[in-house]
Amino acid sequence: MKLKTLYTGLMLSLSALAGVTLTSCNGMIYDDEGDCDPYYKVRFRYDMNMKFADAFANEVNAVTLYVVDDATGRIVWQKSESGEALRSEGYMMDVDVAPGRYTLLAWCGEGAGTHFTIPESDVHTGLTCTLGRKRHESGYAYNDEDLNRLYHGRLDAADFPDEQGTHVYTVSLTKDTNVVRVVLQHLSGEPVEYKNFDFRITDNNGVLDWDNSLLEDEPMTYHAWSVSGGSASIENPDVKPASSRSQNQFSAALAELTTSRLVKREKTADEPRLTVTRKDGSNVLSIPLIKTVLLVKGHHNRAMSDQEYLDRQDEYNLVFFLDEGDRWINTTIYINSWQVVLQDAEL
Repeated sequence: MKLKTLYTGLMLSLSALAGVTLTSCNGMIYDDEGDCDPYYKVRFRYDMNMKFADAFANEVNAVTLYVVDDATGRIVWQKSESGEALRSEGYMMDVDVAPGRYTLLAWCGEGAGTHFTIPESDVHTGLTCTLGRKRHESGYAYNDEDLNRLYHGRLDAADFPDEQGTHVYTVSLTKDTNVVRVVLQHLSGEPVEYKNFDFRITDNNGVLDWDNSLLEDEPMTYHAWSVSGGSASIENPDVKPASSRSQNQFSAALAELTTSRLVKREKTADEPRLTVTRKDGSNVLSIPLIKTVLLVKGHHNRAMSDQEYLDRQDEYNLVFFLDEGDRWINTTIYINSWQVVLQDAEL
């Protein structure tokens, strides 16, 4: 009789332990065990570039992630991280939210918080990004700085399940800053006096919406933040050093400008323009920037949209040739090392 009672008690104890094991993962007992809770992590990826390779660890030095409740549009959680942690292999951000459906929104890069401002907001529509600007004495807005890099990312309608385990989400980034380099060369090879020229890009792209589209803004002028000159010698064994300078040396003026996101418009007249003038205000050249750089989109990139190409390509190098009177010879441009022979001089 005692043996039977002992056996029955042992079975009840085992059943109780089994009950603990079965119910603890449902949060009924021992909530601090942790193994049965859902964990959410977010990784960031920047492969929207011309190499189609993830350059996040090498390029992005700061991230701010906003988690938006899809049902209300309210921001329920946000976190910023920067520095060496982002360069570590397999970097992911831990996200502490209740299960639900969310949109993940990110503004990243050193530019967010330096040259660009994102306001504090309770709702996602308030997460606009505005480029800082100076005011010229004549009244127009301008920026003449080398803008720090800015990136935008978004993942819509992500389900965060109430299921044990680790759930990983990827936010892909788009770079919103571009470097434009303008080179002026005399076709004759004679030196170019870089101090004789002004360089600027005009656009209406100073405010980006939460979804990375353009918001209405005043015209913005981007002045060159660096203008310099230089020369290089070209060795030609068939030409004696005493021959004309145009055969063995060339001189150039180089201007560097940085702009906010380049967005293709329906009308060329609404697109940004690159303008070079002489110090007396007379025009050397004025061209639609986007239409011009798309001339070298190329056969291998034909499958991507024009906007995807503009988002992937973040550096544009343009070479223009001048005659002896510093007038643009508008039949040829070099764009990112590609020679473009213009059929229509009126770009």
